[in-house]
Amino acid sequence: MSLLFGGVGLLLLFIGGEAMVRGASSLALRLGLSPLAVGLTVVAFGTSTPELVVSLDAVFAGVPDIAVGGVVGSNIANVTLILGVGMLLGPSRVVARTVRVDAPLVVGISLVLVLVLQDGVVSRLEGAALVASLVAFTAVTLQQGRKETAEVKEEFEEALEGPPRGMLSSILMVALGLGALLLGGQVFVSSAVLIARTLGVSEAVIGLTIVAVGTSLPELVTCVVAAMRGHGDIAVGNVLGSNMFNVLGILGTTAVVLPLRPTGITAATLGVMIASAVAVAVMAFTGHRISRLEGGALLGGYAAYVAWLLIS
Repeated sequence: MSLLFGGVGLLLLFIGGEAMVRGASSLALRLGLSPLAVGLTVVAFGTSTPELVVSLDAVFAGVPDIAVGGVVGSNIANVTLILGVGMLLGPSRVVARTVRVDAPLVVGISLVLVLVLQDGVVSRLEGAALVASLVAFTAVTLQQGRKETAEVKEEFEEALEGPPRGMLSSILMVALGLGALLLGGQVFVSSAVLIARTLGVSEAVIGLTIVAVGTSLPELVTCVVAAMRGHGDIAVGNVLGSNMFNVLGILGTTAVVLPLRPTGITAATLGVMIASAVAVAVMAFTGHRISRLEGGALLGGYAAYVAWLLIS
């Protein structure tokens, strides 16, 4: 029954996340934002909405390990599992200037998270600082987006299929998506806790695996579709934007609401998160084609990480 309810919660999170991204993207276009700006902000951040809902639900349920484990595990899965699958299906070049700038930032933000967790708590002040950093990052991203080439701008415009919907229908999609997310988040977290206790594993492990992969499904869909259409910038940019939002927006917002005190997130796991961020930064910064071989290497790294996690 826990698995069944977990599946229902996961489905609601997926549907809610998709509705939120589509509705918010259409609304942003209606309000005058360019397709590039929408792709770099609304889409990248919107696909992380399930993680935000699950994180808040987990902290209110008294299981901070699921909240922090979900973010750390999601950042690892985004780079190794999701980007790996995307590049296996549709290897492509990475030419957008914003992506190559964002890649080193992901490494820096990962290091900041390690420093924040050194004392075992993410305080409200630290959470507020993370959220403020997200606001500053978004402003700089929009400014940098204006300097992109016409080729990259056209790529993002093609990726956002069709004309924007009407204002009312866009708002309705956002509202329905939010409702599905809220309900799905509560069901999914409750099921994850029950599964952890039934299997006798820690809540941190459940957060790093089941919760992390489950809430990353919107990123997986976006990355695979973009990669198969040859939009490598969008695939990589979505992963990088999501990873930054996970730390700055999700952990930041959650800590502002209620300080986080995780106990099961090890230094080795944080090291894997940093190593995966460095790997994608190297790939994006060179501007070369991310090959199927590199995609396979990322997937192999994720398989090894999960095996190590479960064994240890």
